[in-house]
Amino acid sequence: MKARLNIGAVSPAAYRAMLGLEKFIHESSIEPKLAHLLKMRASQINGCAYCLDMHSKDARASGETEQRLYGLDAWREAPYYTDRERAALEWIEQQRPTTSRDERP
Repeated sequence: MKARLNIGAVSPAAYRAMLGLEKFIHESSIEPKLAHLLKMRASQINGCAYCLDMHSKDARASGETEQRLYGLDAWREAPYYTDRERAALEWIEQQRPTTSRDERP
């Protein structure tokens, strides 16, 4: 699987900002298992296969189950997410672009 682009080479400032956000998340009250779940959902929304592969491996390593990962795209109908997880997933969904992936340049 080929990465879409090397952001560190293309935009070092953007990459540093992403690393800063990652550091903030790790130092926040968001538990690692939830953080991985949110990154996975954002990757589903963004349609990034490279990110889905990376975040699913991280989620599994933190103890996430296959059932919850497979059901993530339908989290609203799935009974195995907590109220806290549902609130966080809803917030992630509100951050999505207003255009579909196919409409983006």
